[in-house]
Amino acid sequence: MSATLSAPLLLAVPLAPLAGSALAGIFGTRFGGNLMGRLASQTLTILGVFIAFVLSALTLSDVIAGATFNETLYTWMNVGGLKMEVGFLIDSLTAMMMVVVTFVSLMVHIYTIGYMQEDEGYDRFFSYISLFTFAMLMLVMSNNLLQLFFGWEGVGLVSYLLIGFYFNRPTAVFANMKAFLVNRVGDFGFILGIGLIAAYTGSLNYTEIFAKAPELANLLLPGTSWLLVTVIAICLFVGAMGKSAQFPLHVWLPDSMEGPTPISALIHAATMVTAGIFMVSRMSPIFEMSDTALNLVMTLGAITALFMGFLGIIQNDIKRVIAYSTLSQLGYMTVALGASAYSVGVFHLMTHAFFKALLFLGAGSVIMGMHHNQDIRWMGGVRKYMPITWITFLLGNLALIGTPFFSGFYSKDSIIEAVAESHLPASGFAYFAVLAGVFVTAFYSFRLYFLVFHGQARYDQNPEAHHDDHGHDDHAHHDDFTPHESPWVVTLPLVLLAIPSVLIGFYTIEPMLFGGFFKNVIFVNNEAHPVMEELAHGFEGPVNMALHAFTSLPFALALAGVALSYYMYMVNPALPTAIKRVFNPIYVLLENKYFLDWFNEHILARGARLLGKELWVVGDETIIDGWIVNGSWKTVGRVSEWVRGLQSGYIYNYALIMLLGVFGLMSYFVWFNK
Repeated sequence: MSATLSAPLLLAVPLAPLAGSALAGIFGTRFGGNLMGRLASQTLTILGVFIAFVLSALTLSDVIAGATFNETLYTWMNVGGLKMEVGFLIDSLTAMMMVVVTFVSLMVHIYTIGYMQEDEGYDRFFSYISLFTFAMLMLVMSNNLLQLFFGWEGVGLVSYLLIGFYFNRPTAVFANMKAFLVNRVGDFGFILGIGLIAAYTGSLNYTEIFAKAPELANLLLPGTSWLLVTVIAICLFVGAMGKSAQFPLHVWLPDSMEGPTPISALIHAATMVTAGIFMVSRMSPIFEMSDTALNLVMTLGAITALFMGFLGIIQNDIKRVIAYSTLSQLGYMTVALGASAYSVGVFHLMTHAFFKALLFLGAGSVIMGMHHNQDIRWMGGVRKYMPITWITFLLGNLALIGTPFFSGFYSKDSIIEAVAESHLPASGFAYFAVLAGVFVTAFYSFRLYFLVFHGQARYDQNPEAHHDDHGHDDHAHHDDFTPHESPWVVTLPLVLLAIPSVLIGFYTIEPMLFGGFFKNVIFVNNEAHPVMEELAHGFEGPVNMALHAFTSLPFALALAGVALSYYMYMVNPALPTAIKRVFNPIYVLLENKYFLDWFNEHILARGARLLGKELWVVGDETIIDGWIVNGSWKTVGRVSEWVRGLQSGYIYNYALIMLLGVFGLMSYFVWFNK
C-alpha cells in the first residue's frame, strides 16, 4: 500500500472505460464500418471496466491506510480570477463510490453478454454503458464543481441514449425525452447554486469553497431577506431532486424502464440516481448551515419514501415494481441527509446499490426465462425452473425489506433511528413516513416475489402478447412457454451481487457510521445536529443491533407486510380484487400516479405551449415583426414619401417655403423679445 496515490493510475480509472466505449462505439458500429465484431466490443469494454474496478479497489485500500489525493491535473481557463480546472479529490467517500460504481458496472457488462445477445444494437449498448461509467467516475472523482457538473450532465446525456435505446418505439422516445426534460428542470436549480457559490466565494474548488463557507452564514441574498446559504443549499438540492428522483421531479424514473433491463440496474441502483445523494453529502458543510434547507430535504425525502412505495403496490410490470422501490429507497437516503446523518445516507446508498442491482438483474433473468413476459400476473411457479435466479432474488428482497443481519437492515434501520433522534421540525412526519414505508416495502416486495416464484403457474394463460424488452419477438425460438434458467453470464453476476447484499452491511456499519472512515470528509455540526453522536451512544455492535431488531417495531411491520402479502396472494387471491372494488377511487389515484403526469402534461406543458404561443404572437409577430421591423421601414417610407412631395421642382413652391420660413423666424423672435 502506498502512502500517496498516483495521478496516472487515478487517470486510468475513468479513461479505461472511456477507451473501451470509444473503440466499441466507433469500430463496432456502422459509424466506423463495423470493423470489430461483437466479441471484440464486449471484450474491450469489459476489460476497461475491469481495469477501473481493480484500480478503484486498490485506491480504496490505500485510502483506508491513510492515503489521500487532491490535485489539479489540468487548468482549462481562468476567467476573472475564477479557475476552471480538471482535478481529482480522492478520499474515503470518493474511493467507496468508485468501487461501488465500477463493481456494479462490471456485473452489468458481464450480464449484458447474455441478456442482449439477440439484439442488433449489441455493440452500441456496450459502448453506451461504458461511456456512462466514465461519466459517473468523473462525477465522483472531481475536486471541483465544474468537473462535477460535467459528469452530472454526462450521465444525463448517456441515460437519454440508454432509455431511448429502442428508438423505434414511441414509448421509449417519450420516456427518454421525459427524463431529459425533467432533469433539465433540476439542473437549472443546480447551476444556479453553483453560480451563487462561484459569485460569493470566487472559486469552484471544494477545498476553497468549504474554507470560505462560514463567511456565507450571515449574508443575505441581495434584495431579499433570505439567507444566502439557504438559497444556495436549496438550489443545489433542486439538482439532486432531478437526478435522485425526489418528489415532484421523480416522474421520469418509472418510465425509464423502457430501456433494456441492464441499464435499469446501472442507472437506477448504483450510479445516476445516487449522484444527488453523493453531491449533497459532499456539500455537507453548506447544508449544515441551514436548518431550513435540511427540513426541506427531509420533508421531500419522506414524501418520496412513503408515497412512491404506495405506487409499487399496484404495479404489474416486474421492472416497474422495482423502479418504485428505487424511488422509495432514494427517499430514505434523502431523509437521512435531512437529518444530518450523511454517512448513514451514503451507507444506505452503498448497500442499496448491491441489492437493487441484484433485483433488477434478477428481474431481467426472469424476463428472459419467461420469454420476455414482464407481467407478474402471468408468471407463478418459476422457482422450480430458475433456482439460481430464485434464491438470489429472494436474498435481494430480504435485504430490501431490512431483514436483520442482511445489509439493507443495517442501513435502513440506522436511517429510522437517525430520524427518531433528529430534533428538526420535519422529523415527526419523516419518522412516520419511514416507519410506514417499512410495511409498504415488505408488502409490495413480497407481493412481487410470491406472484413470480410461487403459487400456480400462469405463464401459459396470458391473453395478451408478451411485452418484448428486446424489440423483437422471441417466441419463434421456443415451442412452449415453460420458463428456463438463464445462462451463466447472467446468473454469475446475480451470485456475485448477492454476496455483498447479504454481508457488506455487517462488516462496514461500524467503520462507516461510528469509526473514522468519513472523518474530515463529511462535516456535521454536532452541536446543532447531534444525531450521529446519539446513534453512536446506542450502538453495541452489528450482532447486538440485529438481535435487538427482532423485538423492534420496524421488524414487526416488515413481518406484517410479508405475512399480509402471502395471505392476499397465496392463501386468498380473491381478496385483492375485492379490496380494489371497494377502494376503487384510491386505486384510480394510485394507477394514475397521483395525476402528476396529467398535471405536467395538461397544465404545465399546455401552459408552457400557450405562453409560448402568446409570446410568439404578441412578442414576435406583433412587437418585433409588426412594430419594430415592419413599423420601422413603413415609418421611413411614409416620411420619405412626404419629403418627396416637397421636392416638386417648381421655383414658386420653394419661394413660398422660404417666405413661410422667414415669417416663422420673425414671429419667433418678436414673440420671445416682448
